[in-house]
Amino acid sequence: MSAHTHTRPHPAPRGGADIRLPWWALALPALAFVALLTLILNPSDAHAAAGDPTIARLVERAQQLIAR
Repeated sequence: MSAHTHTRPHPAPRGGADIRLPWWALALPALAFVALLTLILNPSDAHAAAGDPTIARLVERAQQLIAR
């Protein structure tokens, strides 16, 4: 009686994955990172919307808490 062995129908790929990303898949996260880093380094450039004083007060309060 012979033992049944299972063979793979397709061999496992060798080497790295062949995945191609569009240019914006790397550019957009990098741009967002740079924008957030700029705001952290120079928070005086981050202005709240002038039409909504509630948001302006919230942003000012957050800046005060961070500055401590």
